[in-house]
Amino acid sequence: MGCAGIYMRAKEVNSMKVAVYYSNNDVRIEERPAPQISDGEMLVKMKASGICGTDVMEWYRIKKAPRILGHEMAGEIVEVGKGVEEFNLLDRVFVSHHVPCYSCRYCLAGKHTACEALHSGNYDPGGFSEYIRIPDQNVRHGALRLPDGVSYEDATMIEPLGCVVAGQKLINPKEGETVLIIGSGISGLLHIQLSKLNGAKVIATDIDSYRLQMAEEFGADHVINAAGYSADELKRVNNNRLADIVILCAGAGGAAEAAISSVNRKGAILFFSVPQNDIALPSAEFWRNEITLRFSYGAAPEDLHEALSLILNKSVDVGKMITHRIPLQDIQQGFRYASEANESLKVVVVPDNSF
Repeated sequence: MGCAGIYMRAKEVNSMKVAVYYSNNDVRIEERPAPQISDGEMLVKMKASGICGTDVMEWYRIKKAPRILGHEMAGEIVEVGKGVEEFNLLDRVFVSHHVPCYSCRYCLAGKHTACEALHSGNYDPGGFSEYIRIPDQNVRHGALRLPDGVSYEDATMIEPLGCVVAGQKLINPKEGETVLIIGSGISGLLHIQLSKLNGAKVIATDIDSYRLQMAEEFGADHVINAAGYSADELKRVNNNRLADIVILCAGAGGAAEAAISSVNRKGAILFFSVPQNDIALPSAEFWRNEITLRFSYGAAPEDLHEALSLILNKSVDVGKMITHRIPLQDIQQGFRYASEANESLKVVVVPDNSF
């Protein structure tokens, strides 16, 4: 049967192609040995892997280069290790790269995204490769079997949508409230849809006319070009009021400043994205107006399950956000599309033989 402990194998896998990130403009296709799995683990053949906005956030990623990125991965199980009972060969799965331990003090308190295991764990090597080893912890807590109604490409949106689900729980927008969403990329568009599902009025900004158009198509009640944005412009379209909730989905320093100036008394700002440099806060004003600041990072497994349900039930339209499909061998072009934005939203990497 080959490796000790392996009890099911679809095919022999010896080597594979991987995409190694050195910088946004230097992503190289290299040959590597295929991962070998152990008891409790699985080997998944990548069928689709999304390029995340953080993948092209060079100041954040280049510190750990070279490395194989990709954390929005869906694929087909081709090997199953001994002890894995809930999955079978050829099952279609989405796999979360970060999972909590469920035993530390944070997990026991329901604060799963604070778990050290969630921050330090990962699958091997990354989603931008032909095959990925899924560690036992990820098999148990991070693998979701895909229903027939969810494609591999749509499944790449489970992780970004799960993160938005987690962020929305922190601020809980509701009917009668106004939500200002700064930045109308993938995370902004997902926040628009969830905020509208909760009954809120949504105003969205961006500097890009294509993304403003997409914000309208995905349900924003008003859009404002960020190049000419001001709190007065917000008031003009919002009955002379500031926003009850501001969600920051852009990393520019000016975006953070716009968020600070746009929140109403007793309101909240959700930092879903953060600028590279620290920001100054008007602490006395925020104290007097009782402004709440929240920061959101990642998603817990239950958020991912909720995201899958939203996609399956068509409550959130993710397929329309996928604007580009790129074969693994052309991933450099995919990084160019994702980093330059222009008329692209989600770029999904697929196997070379998918075309």
